[in-house]
Amino acid sequence: MTSTPNAGPATPSAPNPVRRTIAITVGVLAVLVMAFFAFASLYADWQWYRQLGFDGVLMTQWIARVVMFAVGFVAMAAPVFAAIQLAYRLRPVYARLSSQLDHYQEVVEPLRRLAMWGIPVFFGFFAGFAASAQWETVWLWFNGVETGMTDPEFGMDTGFYLFQMPFYSAVLGFASAVLLISLLVTAVVAYLYGSVRVGQRELRISKAARIQLAILAGLYLAVQAASLWLDRYKTLTTQGERFTGASYVDVNAVIPGLGIVAIAAAIVAVLFFVTAVIGRWRFPLIGTGLLIVSSLVVGVAYPWAVTQFQVAPNLETYEAPYVERNLEATKFAYGIEGLEKTDYEAVTTAEQGQLRADAETTASLRIMDPAVIGPTVRQLEQYRSYYRFTDPLDVDRYEIDGEMQDAVVSVRELNLDQLGTAQGWYNNTLVYTHGYGMVAAKGNERTEDGNPVFLERGMPTSGELTIGEEYEPRIYFGESSPLYSIVGAPEESDPIELDYPRGEDGAAQTRTTFTGDGGPSVGDPFNRLIYALKFQSTDMLFSDGINEESQILYDRDPSVRVKKVAPYLELDSDPYPSVVDGRVVWIIDGYTLSNNYPYSSIVSLREAISDTNTSPRVALDDVNYMRNSVKATVDAYDGSVTLYAWDEEDPMLQAWQKVYPTSLKSIDEMSGDLMSHVRYPTDLFKVQRAMLGTYHVDDAQSFIRRDNAWRTPQDPVAGTNLQPPYYLTMQMPGQDEPSYSMFTSFIPASVGDGERNVLMGYLAVDSNAGNEDGVKADGYGTLRMLEISAEVSVPGPGQVQNTFNSNETISQQLNLLNRGQSEVLPGNLLTLPVGGGLLYVQPVFVQASSGTQLPTLRKILVAFGEEVAFEDTLQEALDSLFGGDSGATTGDQDTAPTPDATPSPGATEDPADPEAPVDPDAPTVPVDELDRLLQEAQTAMMERNDAMAAGDWAAYGEADEKLTNIIERLLELEGE
Repeated sequence: MTSTPNAGPATPSAPNPVRRTIAITVGVLAVLVMAFFAFASLYADWQWYRQLGFDGVLMTQWIARVVMFAVGFVAMAAPVFAAIQLAYRLRPVYARLSSQLDHYQEVVEPLRRLAMWGIPVFFGFFAGFAASAQWETVWLWFNGVETGMTDPEFGMDTGFYLFQMPFYSAVLGFASAVLLISLLVTAVVAYLYGSVRVGQRELRISKAARIQLAILAGLYLAVQAASLWLDRYKTLTTQGERFTGASYVDVNAVIPGLGIVAIAAAIVAVLFFVTAVIGRWRFPLIGTGLLIVSSLVVGVAYPWAVTQFQVAPNLETYEAPYVERNLEATKFAYGIEGLEKTDYEAVTTAEQGQLRADAETTASLRIMDPAVIGPTVRQLEQYRSYYRFTDPLDVDRYEIDGEMQDAVVSVRELNLDQLGTAQGWYNNTLVYTHGYGMVAAKGNERTEDGNPVFLERGMPTSGELTIGEEYEPRIYFGESSPLYSIVGAPEESDPIELDYPRGEDGAAQTRTTFTGDGGPSVGDPFNRLIYALKFQSTDMLFSDGINEESQILYDRDPSVRVKKVAPYLELDSDPYPSVVDGRVVWIIDGYTLSNNYPYSSIVSLREAISDTNTSPRVALDDVNYMRNSVKATVDAYDGSVTLYAWDEEDPMLQAWQKVYPTSLKSIDEMSGDLMSHVRYPTDLFKVQRAMLGTYHVDDAQSFIRRDNAWRTPQDPVAGTNLQPPYYLTMQMPGQDEPSYSMFTSFIPASVGDGERNVLMGYLAVDSNAGNEDGVKADGYGTLRMLEISAEVSVPGPGQVQNTFNSNETISQQLNLLNRGQSEVLPGNLLTLPVGGGLLYVQPVFVQASSGTQLPTLRKILVAFGEEVAFEDTLQEALDSLFGGDSGATTGDQDTAPTPDATPSPGATEDPADPEAPVDPDAPTVPVDELDRLLQEAQTAMMERNDAMAAGDWAAYGEADEKLTNIIERLLELEGE
C-alpha cells in the first residue's frame, strides 16, 4: 500500500488582472462622476452670477475661501507635522521601556508612517474649513477703514473694534488651537517612544523632549497673554448687567486685572523658554500656579468686592459717567442721535372744528387695511385660480394729477399649486412662466359697497399708473415665482408662454415670448446638461420646447437675488413692488450690521423686528450697530439687480465696497421716479423704536433708575404680538406740511400684570426721500418724538380697543353686523397727532364667515380722549366725534355707503367670475325693509342708553322691548 506525501501549503494565487482593472476603472469613473457633479454645481453658479453681471462677487468669494482654506490647512498641518516628526526623531534610541510601552509600540509601529502624515492632514482639513468660514473677517481687516471717531476709554478709532479686533481675536484663537494640539501630540509621541517616562513617583523627560515641550508651552502662554491683553478692549463691547460697555468695575478692576494677568502670563512664558535652556521645571511650574491664583484674585475676587462694597451702594455716583458713554454710543450706532423731541400737552376733549388745521392729514388717512382686504383684492382681481397676491398687501404712494396718493399695492403672481391635474413639467416650466400686472388701490377711499377704489387693475392692465408711458406688466421675478422656468425663442416661432387669460377676437388666451436677458442660456447641449443635473430633470434634456434662444430663470425671489449678489447685507423683511419709469421693480432695503461697536447696547434683531406682520429669520441676531446703507432694486421682468450706496458715510459699507469694488452704484444714479418710491425702512425703524423705549432719555440718572422706561404696545387687534408701525401721510407738530411718514407709539414698560396702557410717547419718521434725481429730501430720516405729558392720561391702543369693544352702543351695532353667517374684521388701529391730541381710527370690515369671503368696509371707529364715534364713513365719524363738524376733509367724504352692501350669507357668485351662476334657492333679504329695521334698531339703542343714563327704568324697559322685537324680525328676515 502506497501513500502520497502530505501536500504542502497552498500557494496564494496571483490577483486576477481583469478584476483589478475593473475595480480601478470603476473607482476612476466614480471619482470622475463626483468631480463632474461638483463642477456642474460651480459652473451653474458662475453662469448665474455672470448673467447678472456680478461674477466678480462670486470670484471674490471663491478666491477668498480657497486662499483661507490653504492658509488654515498649512498653518495647522505644518506645526502638527513638525511636532510629531521632531518628537519621533529626537526619541532616545536606547531607552529602557516598560512592557506596556513595548506593547503599545508594537501596535502603533505598523501605522506609524500613516499616522505621521494622516494626523496633520486630518487636523489641517478641519482648520482649513474653519479658516475659510472666517474669510470675511480677514478681508474686512485687510480693507478696514478709519471712522474718525474714538472710544472714550482707550482712545482707539472705532474702526479698530469693527474691523481689527475680530481679526486679532480669530488669529489668537486659531494659534491657541494649533499650539495646544501640537503640545498634545508631542506629549503622546514622547511618551510612546520613551522621551517621557513615568515611574516610581518620578517623571523623567529627555533633553530634546524638554526643549520641545517647554517651547510649545511658552508659546501657548504667550498667545494667552496676548489674548488677555485683547480682552481689555473687548470689555467695551461686552453686555453687562445694565448696559453694553465697560462699567466702573470694568474700568477700575477688570481692565487693570486683565493687564496684570496678561503681563504675568508673558513672564511665565519667558520662564518656560528659560527652562528649555537650563532644564529646570520648578520656576515655570511655580509661575503657572501663581498665575492661576492671581487670575482668581485679580480677575474674580477683586471685581466682586468692588461691586458689592463700592458700586452697589452708590450706583448712580459711580456708574453715571459710564452710562453717559453708553447713551452717546448707542444713539449714534442706531442712528437715533438726531431725535427731535417735543413735549406734547395732549388735549382729550373734542370740540367743533378742532381738526380744521389738520385737514390735509385726515384727507390722506388710510382706511383700507392691507392686512384685511387681501381676499377682496383676490376675489376682484385674481381672475384665475392660478394667480395669487401677497398677504398682507404692501403700501406705496404715487403722484396722481399732481397730488401724492397713498396706495395699497400688490402684483399678480403665479400659484402653480392651483393647476391641479394640469400640473406637469411642460406646463410648469414652459407655459406658466410669469405673473401679470400691478394692482393698486387708494388707501383713503372706498366704493359705495365698501370695496377698494382701484388706481391700477385688470388684465390687460390699465389705470392711473400706466397712462402715457411704456409699461411692462409681466412679473417673471417675484416672491411666489416658480422654482424655475425656461423662456425665450426665435422671433419667428409661435409663443407658448401664457401671458393672460383673455385674447383678441374671442380668443381665450394671449400668449407671449420672453425677450429680456433674465437668466443663463440653456440653448446649447452642455448648458442644458448642467442645469438638468442641477434641477434633476430628465425632461429638460429631451424637451422640444427648448431651443437655441432659451434661458433658464431661477432664484427668482427678489430677496434671494439681492442676498446672493450682496452677501454682506442683512435685508429688510418687507420687499415691496413699485412702478418705476414704466417698469415694475421690487425695492429692498439692505443693512450693514456689527456687534462690535464700543459702548453701544446689544439688541436681538430677530425680537426687535418681530410683530404681527413679521416673524423673520436673521443671519446675525445680536447686533449693536445698524445702518440702512444700500437700496436695492430687482426688475420684475428681467430680474436685473441694482445696488445703490444709500449711506456712503457708513464705514462698514466703505470696507465692503473695497472687498467688492464693482457691485455698488452711487446714489447719484437713482432716478427721481425711483427716489419718490423709496421709503424709510421698516426693520430699521423697529430696531430704533426698541432702543428708544429706554434710550429716549438724555441723562444717566433716569437711565439707571428706569423711571421713564417705555415699550411698544401689543397689537390690540391680534392681541399677542407687538403692534407693527404703519406708513401714513401726516403732519407732525413742527412740520410745515404733511409728509409720507411711519409711526409707532409707546406705553409704560411693565413687568408681569402691572401693565398700564396709556400713551407716553409717539414716534414718527419722515419717510419721503423726495423726487429729484440722486438727491435725498432734506427731512428724510428725521425722527420726531412726542413726549406726552404725564399730567394728562391719554388712552393707549389697548385701552382704546377695549373701549370700542365694551361700548354698549358700538357692541350692539357690531352684533348686528356680525349676524347670521357674517363676521366682523377689525382693521389696523391707527394713531394720529391731530387737533392738539391723539386721534384713533379703526376701519371695520365685514365678510362671510364661510364660503366666498370678501371683506368689505362697513364702518369706521374713531376715538379722541374718552369720546368715541361709530359711523359709516370716516367723514361722518369725525364730524360726529367733534360736535357735528370736525373741520376735516377725508377721502370718503363723498361716498354714500350702500345699505345692503353686506354679502348675503347664501350668495354664491364669485366676483372674480361675473358669469358664475347664482343659487336660485339662496335666501334673500328685502333691501328696503332691512334698511328700515337697522335704522329703527339704532334709534332704539340710543333711546335705551339715554333712559339708562337718566335713571328712567320704565322708558328703558320700553326701548329694550322695542329693540328685542326689531332683532327678532331681522332674524326672521334672514331665515326667509
